[in-house]
Amino acid sequence: MSTDETERLRRWRLLLGADAGDLSTLGTDDARRDSALTGLYGGGPVEGGGRKRGAGLSGSAPVLHRWLGDIRTYFPTSVVQVMQRDAVDRLGLRQLLLEPELLAGAEPDVNLVGTLLSLSSAIPARTRETARAVVRKVVEEIERRLAERLKAAVHGAVDRSRRTRRPRLSDVDWDATIRANLKHYQPDQGTVVVEQLRGHRRRSRTAALKDVILLVDQSGSMAESVVYSAVMGASLASLRSVDTKLVVFDTEVVDLTDELDDPVDLLFATQLGGGTDINRAVAYGQSLVRRPSDTVLVLISDLYEGGVADELRRRVRELVHSGVTVVVLLALSDGGTPAYDHELAAQLSDLGAPAFACTPDRFPDLLATALRKEDVAAWAEQNDMPVGR
Repeated sequence: MSTDETERLRRWRLLLGADAGDLSTLGTDDARRDSALTGLYGGGPVEGGGRKRGAGLSGSAPVLHRWLGDIRTYFPTSVVQVMQRDAVDRLGLRQLLLEPELLAGAEPDVNLVGTLLSLSSAIPARTRETARAVVRKVVEEIERRLAERLKAAVHGAVDRSRRTRRPRLSDVDWDATIRANLKHYQPDQGTVVVEQLRGHRRRSRTAALKDVILLVDQSGSMAESVVYSAVMGASLASLRSVDTKLVVFDTEVVDLTDELDDPVDLLFATQLGGGTDINRAVAYGQSLVRRPSDTVLVLISDLYEGGVADELRRRVRELVHSGVTVVVLLALSDGGTPAYDHELAAQLSDLGAPAFACTPDRFPDLLATALRKEDVAAWAEQNDMPVGR
C-alpha cells in the first residue's frame, strides 16, 4: 500500500471513529487523538446508514481534566477552541458557566475548581466573579483544614536544629526550660533551680533558614494536585523560616512565585492541560538552588515525560549529589493511586529522589521529614505510600 493510501485511510479512520473498522492501524499519538474525539463526539447512527460521532464523554471531572489535557496536546489551538466550545454544549456545562446563580449554587469541591480552571477561557465576563468566589471558597476550606498543620510542621522541623542551651534572655523557651530542670525542684523553697536554659538561636531577619521549591505539572490529569499545591505554596510563603518558590509547567515553564500572596490569583494564572516537559521544569528548578544542603525540591508530576528523559535523570542525579533533598510526588490529591510512568518513577527513586503519591493531609509531615533531612523513602513506606516501582 502506498504512503498516500495509508495516510488517506488514517485520516478516514480518525474522522469516522472506531466504528469504521480497521481501515488503518493507529499509532500511540493517533490513538490518543481518536480517544479524545470519541470522548466528545462518540459514535451513533445517522440517516442513510452511515455512522456519526455523538456525545460520549463522561461528565466526571477527572475524565474531563484528562480529556482537556489531551486535546491541547494533540490538536492545534484553533481546533482546541472549537472542541472546548462543543464540550461546554454537549456536557451540559454551558448553563453552569453562563448563569452565575447556578454556579453559585453548585457544590464547590476540588474537582469543580479544576473544571473551572480548565475552562476558564470559556467563562463569560458576567460569570467570572462567581467562578472566582467558588474557587476562593474551596481554597479557604483547604486552608482551614491544612494551613496551620503545615505551618506547625515546618516550624517544628526548621526550629529543631536551631535550639540552644545558651539563649539570650529574650529567646528563652520557659516551658522547655522548666521541663528540663524539674529534677532540680526544691520542695522546701517551692522553686526550681535552673541549671540549664533552653531556647532558640536568634534568627536572621533577612535570611530564611530553608528553601522550598515546588515544581508542579499542570497537565490535565494533575488538576487536583495543582489546586492543593497552590494552597500549600501560599501557606509556606507566609513563613519567614522558609523561602518558597512555586513553578508550574507543561511544555513551558512559568514561575508563579510572585502570585503566592493570593492562591486564587495563582490558580487562575495556571493553564491546565497540554503536553509535559519535566526536564525543562527541573532545569529551571535547578537554576533556583542557592544552598543545596538547605533546599527541598518537590516535583509534583505523574512523570509522563514529553521532554528528554535522559537529561531529566542526569539533572536529578546532579541535584541529589549536590545535597538537595529531591522528592517526587506522583499526585498531591485525595484521588488514590494515580496513573504514572512506573519505569521513570523507579529510576528516579533509585537516584535518591523517592517517588510516591501523597494525600494533602500527609503533606505537612512529609515536608517536615524532608526539611529535617530524614529518610523520606522510609517515611513513605511507614505511612503506606509505597515508593514508585
